[in-house]
Amino acid sequence: MSTEYGSLLVVDDDETNRDVLAQRLQRKGYRVTTAENGQEALELIGRRRFDLVLLDIMMPRMSGMEVLKKVRQRQTLTDLPVIMATARDQSADVVYALELGANDYVFKPYDIPVLLARVKTQLTLKRAFEQIGYLQEEIKSQSNFEEIIGNSPAVRDVLEKVKRVAPTETTVLILGETGTGKELIARAIHNLSPRRSRPLVKVNCGAIAPALVESELFGHEEGAFTGARERRIGRFELAHGGTIFLDEIGELNPETQVKLLHVLQEKQFERVGSSQSHRADVRVIAATNRDLSAEVQKKSFREDLYYRLHVVALTMPPLREHPEDIPLLVSFFLRKFGKKLGKEFAEVGPDILRRLQTYPWPGNVRELQNALERAAVLSSGPRVSWADFFGREIVQQPAPNGLRTLEDAERAHLMRILAETDWVIEGKDGAAAILGLRPSTLRSRMQKLGIRRKSQP
Repeated sequence: MSTEYGSLLVVDDDETNRDVLAQRLQRKGYRVTTAENGQEALELIGRRRFDLVLLDIMMPRMSGMEVLKKVRQRQTLTDLPVIMATARDQSADVVYALELGANDYVFKPYDIPVLLARVKTQLTLKRAFEQIGYLQEEIKSQSNFEEIIGNSPAVRDVLEKVKRVAPTETTVLILGETGTGKELIARAIHNLSPRRSRPLVKVNCGAIAPALVESELFGHEEGAFTGARERRIGRFELAHGGTIFLDEIGELNPETQVKLLHVLQEKQFERVGSSQSHRADVRVIAATNRDLSAEVQKKSFREDLYYRLHVVALTMPPLREHPEDIPLLVSFFLRKFGKKLGKEFAEVGPDILRRLQTYPWPGNVRELQNALERAAVLSSGPRVSWADFFGREIVQQPAPNGLRTLEDAERAHLMRILAETDWVIEGKDGAAAILGLRPSTLRSRMQKLGIRRKSQP
């Protein structure tokens, strides 16, 4: 039996009506709870979370109108869909019920097909509003296909593969260092796919506490664990019909890897604390800066999950491998930040561009973007200077052949940022955040370049 989305409360003082409605709704896969009067209904609504209430108007002691008033007075219940049931010769009640905040109405005696259609419509609307609420912050990011800037063979190769894979339902794994634009590629795939009118839901697997990852992905029922005061919709459920982007997939713990593999294989998932399955009509795009094949060898990432994700792999090149795109990126970001700041910038001179192209950019495009934003803010005129990018001239030791090496430039830049942050690596004001790197990546670069604080032995 297919499982519909929804936990329903049926309130009617007529036992026969309650039983018939419960049976018909349960056949459609809904979870149904019944109440025989208004007081019982309010107690149930206060203790549990429902997706919709079917509420009879004419009941003894407390009418459906009174129940509706009390429900709408509770701030946490203003978005709870309520369908009122009224007798055919009492249609005047309909207007009053809608004024009180009812979402819809049906006439008694019940026309079951009409009732089922009304219930499905209200649950669909509720689901859409939940998706909109989640996506509001995603929209603010303004990341889209147009921000993938580059004309180098390396970038063009990736974009050609995006065009080929986007129209399919194939799972995609995006590989690449931090800051190379993996999320932009995921958005491009979604925007070019048949699912583009449905949500793209992003999950940063590395930013969620391990104990909460499963709940974040699949949702949980009320009371599923300590602190679960109400039912929560997970990201897979929010992404139904659309795409889910699992960023930093290599950070998932082994237990969640097992559950994700089950979702990919069976196209179903269960909320934490529930044994009821929900269909997962979701396209999966994953991304990581880790070498997953090496993680498989170390037994820290499941081999079967790796091959499920690695159907089509796209590798984003680091910026140091396509420096010819830096002039385009500089022009694009300066226009973007200039518009934001109300400034107009002249084209960056060829000498500065050459120096930007020889710097290795360990934080890739994200670090370049940060440097350009800093330059746009600090610049006092239409022309940005080298000092605007890095605060002051980078002191570099010449290589034996008289040229500056990439490692010299990178070491000097990291040393300056570390000094400015008093060697604080983590946190929003730490060196890693300024550079657009993960703290672990920055520590790895420091070790490779032999960077240590002077006070260290």
